[in-house]
Amino acid sequence: MFVRFCILFLLLTAAMSASFAHDAAPEARSPKRVISDSIRPRTPGRFTPDSARISNPEARERNRRLYDSIRSKTDRRRVPRLLYQLLFVRPVRDTTNSGRVIDESRMLAPYEGRTIGEIAIDRRQVFDADGNWFERSGNKLHALTRERVIRRDLLFRTGDRLDPQLIVRNKQLLRSRSYLADADIVVEPDSLDTTRVNLRITTRDSWTISADGALHSEGRTMVGLSDANIFGWGNSLKLMTNFSREDFSYGGNMVEYQIPNLLGTFYTAEMTAGRDFYNSTFEIDMRREFLRPTDYELGIAYSNDKAKRYLIETDTSALVKQQDFDLWGGYSHFLPSLRSSIYVTGRYNYRRFSLRPEVRADYNPALHGQDILLMGAGFYRERFYTANMMYGFGTREYLAAGYKAELTGGYSWGEFEDNMYLGMTYQAGGFLSIGYLMGGFTLGSYINLPNGMWRRSAVDVDLRWFSNLFMLRRSRIREFLSLNYTQGWNRLTGNDECIRFTDENGLQALKEHFTGTNRLILNTETVLFTPYQPLGFRIALFGFADFGLIGYSPNIFKNEFYTSFGLGIRLRNERLVFNTIQIRLGMALGKSGLVESEYFRLSNASRLEQYRYRPTRPEIVAFE
Repeated sequence: MFVRFCILFLLLTAAMSASFAHDAAPEARSPKRVISDSIRPRTPGRFTPDSARISNPEARERNRRLYDSIRSKTDRRRVPRLLYQLLFVRPVRDTTNSGRVIDESRMLAPYEGRTIGEIAIDRRQVFDADGNWFERSGNKLHALTRERVIRRDLLFRTGDRLDPQLIVRNKQLLRSRSYLADADIVVEPDSLDTTRVNLRITTRDSWTISADGALHSEGRTMVGLSDANIFGWGNSLKLMTNFSREDFSYGGNMVEYQIPNLLGTFYTAEMTAGRDFYNSTFEIDMRREFLRPTDYELGIAYSNDKAKRYLIETDTSALVKQQDFDLWGGYSHFLPSLRSSIYVTGRYNYRRFSLRPEVRADYNPALHGQDILLMGAGFYRERFYTANMMYGFGTREYLAAGYKAELTGGYSWGEFEDNMYLGMTYQAGGFLSIGYLMGGFTLGSYINLPNGMWRRSAVDVDLRWFSNLFMLRRSRIREFLSLNYTQGWNRLTGNDECIRFTDENGLQALKEHFTGTNRLILNTETVLFTPYQPLGFRIALFGFADFGLIGYSPNIFKNEFYTSFGLGIRLRNERLVFNTIQIRLGMALGKSGLVESEYFRLSNASRLEQYRYRPTRPEIVAFE
């Protein structure tokens, strides 16, 4: 009888447990009105997240007595004890002062130029050692990241001079590894030598074993198993098998393997191979990206793929077999007087097709074979700031601020004709008093040298903003806005010569396909980060409203108008390698009313990629 009573009691209190879950400051009491945080110095009478941390011993003591009472009553029986350990977990504390933006390099400025002495590394398991049974079992199954894997990702060595910017950049690099949930580097003055400092690096692993699945068209199904940290080496392996849902016939296997830092050289090596029914792929590449202001990049890639490609203009799919070879490199040099780096890059790309739909000189140019040589040159600057609750839910995140200005030129030897290419790119972004603002544009065009005609021209303009973090009682709110404008002119006909709404630039709940050469999209989203952490998962609620214009008229406002809106929920456990789980409800409308909508969607995709300003290999302006 007591066991049944305990089970019932636990189920009833499980829903209440979130209301007692602790956030960044368990004793925090926030004002009822919505107040923005600030990165400016605190002034008298002004509310900031830190000022909300007012001690409330009575409430804290009531919470403690409640938990102690539940635990003592359930600890005597196996089933109630198991349910308690399952439903009640200790919350993960925020690590970055309730979402305030911090320039960590300024905090490290007093140690600039000192000699780096001892570098100690403290590696921690996914879960705390005194956690519940599931957490302890998870730690036993998980292979802790090896110390040499952490050390090979360091951008400094014993005997180097301490550079605050390099320390922060290294934190961002460590946090970008999928097998690490968090990483920190603490600078400690040497007690015996005032010219030296010691570094203590603390990392916490992510749970990296994951299962995956997908339902594709034509009855195809994929199930997969992956580990993002094989044997603690930091390498990832994913195995996928494919079968038909209709008759369970076998469709082939796929394997993906990645080494993020090959032998400490900072080269990333990747390989993908396998078959998925009529699709097949073999891809291999090795690349090194710019890491420091003065650095180099180098990469080589080869792929041989056969897959169905969607042809926008004819609204059909066709098998395409394509072979690609890519080689690129670049060098950057830091100019102290400009606080920026000057860089040059180069790229050669070889592309051939052995299976494709019909092509002509003016039809399906995206399926033409070609050799193209591109060169790029420009200036860039990038530094990182620390905050949270932007793309994640509670752990520290490193967001870049800076700019990139680049000119691109090259020559294409095509299957039907040769062309010159000219392009330019500018991006800039950073933190302002109103939040984070980033804007940029890319403009490019082919030029037919015999007649001087501009061909396949395109421009892409982006504006992205998110607000400061606002507080509403114990929850936090952030507003996101994204504006994209894409236009093409002098385009040919066939595949990739018109555009549509995409996952990246589109309306979230719109299911129908509409095409054009001129597209304008405004996406707005409000995210409420709740303090609740059931089973260690953080919860965020969101609402969105998207607006889009698309068509073939050069005047964007004469094209067709569409809108979509809805709401949803996101679940994320920062210590798991799984992507954010998202459940979304929505609907879409056009000028004539309701259009085909994706009313419900369950996905695990992240919302946005973090913005970066470092150079990459030269690219043709995207028109998609």
